[in-house]
Amino acid sequence: MSEATLYDKVWDRHKVTTLPNGQDQLFVGLHLIHEVTSPQAFGMLQERDLDVARPDLTLATVDHIVPTADQSRPYNDDAAEEMMSELEENVRDAGIEFLSPETGEQGIVHVIGPEQGLTQPGKTIVCGDSHTSTHGAFGALAFGIGTSQIRDVLATQTIAMEKQKVRKIQVDGQLGEGVEAKDIILEIIRRLGTEGGVGYVYEYAGEAIEDLGMEGRMSICNMSIEGGARAGYVNPDATTYEWLEQTDYFQDQSETFGELKPYWDSIRSDEDAEYDDVVHIDADELEPVVTWGTTPGQGVGITDPIPAPEELSPEKQDTARRAQEHMRVEPGDTMEGYDIDVAFLGSCTNARLPDLRRAAKIVEGRQVPDDVRAFVVPGSQRVQKTAEAAGLRDIFEDAGFDWRNAGCSMCLGMNEDQLEGDEACASSSNRNFIGRQGSKDGRTVLMNPQMVAAAAVNGEVTDVRKLEEVVSV
Repeated sequence: MSEATLYDKVWDRHKVTTLPNGQDQLFVGLHLIHEVTSPQAFGMLQERDLDVARPDLTLATVDHIVPTADQSRPYNDDAAEEMMSELEENVRDAGIEFLSPETGEQGIVHVIGPEQGLTQPGKTIVCGDSHTSTHGAFGALAFGIGTSQIRDVLATQTIAMEKQKVRKIQVDGQLGEGVEAKDIILEIIRRLGTEGGVGYVYEYAGEAIEDLGMEGRMSICNMSIEGGARAGYVNPDATTYEWLEQTDYFQDQSETFGELKPYWDSIRSDEDAEYDDVVHIDADELEPVVTWGTTPGQGVGITDPIPAPEELSPEKQDTARRAQEHMRVEPGDTMEGYDIDVAFLGSCTNARLPDLRRAAKIVEGRQVPDDVRAFVVPGSQRVQKTAEAAGLRDIFEDAGFDWRNAGCSMCLGMNEDQLEGDEACASSSNRNFIGRQGSKDGRTVLMNPQMVAAAAVNGEVTDVRKLEEVVSV
């Protein structure tokens, strides 16, 4: 088993005891909740007459079901209004801080935690959402949990878990033009598979990772779960600390930053740390990656041919055939030129300010075709406000994009933002499963934000490197 990694150090520091079933009980440093997975957990507490143990270590927001167009109350969707009302009641009764739309701080839970400065190195963080792994970008151990575990954390501020193995993914070299963090993680999942990380957490390291800003690191850690890993993280460094120093949390408590930094430095993986597995990726060889199928692992470089099912391992062949039939693609073709009907720029993977800035540079001066629906959904109200002040809203709207309010939106289609019929969508989100974006016949192609922007203005999947405004990350 691994030794002296960040994972081992933070795990040991938060371990309360080993339970009779062999699992470890861990103290939870931050519990994030939202409207979809928390109501049942609060109901379980009420049935047992239990209080929330640490409301001061719990933060709530609304993201999955909140409308991104008309947010007036009551919501048009009765189920959404019911979930929102129940969350409001639960957090009020428990004394939990709630970043509602009225506060100006609402947003996707994995965007607001980092921007508020609450996501910090060395913390254990949980949320009833699989993409909680996002927070690992700061050197935290962050896990998505189920409803019964949400109940346990609310009641005890601890969680029972089995320790995983650690795989180090070393990404050396430098990313080329138009290639982003999203392409790194799509390439990792393509190589290792959607189940390749089962039983592991991923430590992302190497020159290409260190060169990324925090937003890029979050994009990579966000999709660890798509690769089957229980979590993913990056060791904290100067880039991490610079981000944290600028947050409200540490602006208000500057002395706390100095007190915590020695601890953050201490939990970095040792130079001679032992890993259960090591994988090497050469960033110099990467090009923009897009998916051709119905899982995040069915990806290909934009200039590479779609594989024939018989070229894949036996256990992947039937899935590939069904995926190619659903997506209407042929082996040997590339994804370049694939017609799209919708372009979606958003989600907890790629809806932060730098994502929108890069996409806006591609969009500026161009026009979305009349037969393409294009959406921009900022990851939080802060991102939205800052982007609007920078003129990004004007750029997108002038090009024909629909500028929305913060939320999960079309990533999973739990509100009005959905695919219709067999529409094909160029998406900056994290999953391309059948039905994920609201239609069982819909087709989703995952790609980086610049690629989404290029697809939107061309009406088809486009190699963004052929456009003059392409941005190097």
